Order: sequence, then C-alpha cells, then structure tokens
Amino acid sequence: MGKSKSRTGPPAGSGGPHSNRILRLLPSSAFDGLEPYLERVELQRGESLFEPGDEVLQAYFPGRSAVIALILPMRDGRAVEAATIGCEGAVGGIISLGLKPAFARASVQIGGPALRILVTRLEAAKRQAPKVHDILSRYADCLTSQVLQSVGCAAVHSLESRCARWLLMTHDRLQTPDLPLTQETMAEMFGVTRTYVTRIASTLQDRGVISYRRGMLTIRRRDLLEKASCECYGLVRRHFEQVLPDLYPSAEL
Repeated sequence: MGKSKSRTGPPAGSGGPHSNRILRLLPSSAFDGLEPYLERVELQRGESLFEPGDEVLQAYFPGRSAVIALILPMRDGRAVEAATIGCEGAVGGIISLGLKPAFARASVQIGGPALRILVTRLEAAKRQAPKVHDILSRYADCLTSQVLQSVGCAAVHSLESRCARWLLMTHDRLQTPDLPLTQETMAEMFGVTRTYVTRIASTLQDRGVISYRRGMLTIRRRDLLEKASCECYGLVRRHFEQVLPDLYPSAEL
C-alpha cells in the first residue's frame, strides 16, 4: 500500500493564506474537499469581522502575516483582549455546531491574507471527515485555554508583563522581529490609555529589548522579552504543544 500524501500546496514556511497551520494539519483529501469553497481575502487593520450579537456566517483562517484579536467591548468604550489568533488558528464557527451569535468582536490587529469559508461548508466537512472534526475540536480546546489564561493574566499581572506576553505571541505568529504595531493598537488591546503603553515601550526600548519607530516595533532581544513576560505565555504555548503538536508557530532571535 502506497503512502498517502500529507498535504498539498506551498511549503509550510511560505507566506500567504496557505501558511495557515490548521489547514496544513488536515489530511489532503479533507483539504481538497474544502479548497473549492475557500475564498482568498485580504484583511485590513482595524477591520471588524463580526461584532457581539452578529450571526457568524463565515470562518477565517489567517495567513502568516495576519493577526486577529477576539475583544470584549465594554459599555464605557474600553475593550479587553481575550485571545490573539494568527496562522495557528481560525475565527468564527469553530467551536459551535450550527449558526450562533458572536459573543466577542473579531478585530484585525495586523492586516494580511486569509482564507474565508461559509460556516455551513465547514460544518459539512466536520460531519464528513472525523479528522477535520478532531483537529478543530482540539484547536477549540487550545483557544479556550488562551482565553482562560488571558482572564487570569489581566487580573494579576502587570501591564508590562502582559505587553511582553502579547509581543511574544505576535512575534511567533508573524515570525519576523519587525511587527507593524501602533501604540494606539496596543492601548486598545489592553483597555488602557496610550500614555501607559508609551511609558512601557520607552522602558523596554531603554533596556534594549525593543526599538520603536512610528508604526513599527522591532524586537531586538527576545530573551529579555521572555524574561519580562509572565508565565502565561509559556503555559499557553505548552498546552498547544500537548493538544495539537506542530500547530503553534515558533519564532526565535
């Protein structure tokens, strides 16, 4: 009996929407069944994919250069980050069966390519291919762990530690030290004023951890950034590795 091919498409390290790691874990037969229904889109920074209460009709699989955040908007206008999703994940219709209203806002933090599919098509694939259901269920567990860890992190850790954790996660997903981030974006993520973020960025820059110019943050010393981060980064990363090996991306300097 011949060996079945594991995946189709460009190498895992390439850019573009096919760099989504969930899709690369699917058996080739399952991906081939989904591919005709996958629409290539270019996500724009600041774009809202859905808002709380919206019926989620489409799922998004970000490519390597795109980052989406699940955000909880508050009545006073502030917002709190619940999870960050990049090439390791997907947004919309992943956990629930059938169409359900969204609880959080899905906001594009860093623009880039993605693959989009109707949730009904994705649900059909889950029913037809147990492996698709298993992979998406395992990813849902990983996503839940990230949300839960974010709750604990926001409650007990300093803003500097939380920023360091988020920068590490973003570095992992983009796999480049140059992160197209504005201080406004980071302030929105953590529900604080830009003044707080500016102070933390200045501190990290003075210590040689990062450098910053308008609209672009560069990680200079990842080792120091890891020391500045809380334990939440490592806990979530290890959970990913235990539940779905090879899913979580890793970037080193």
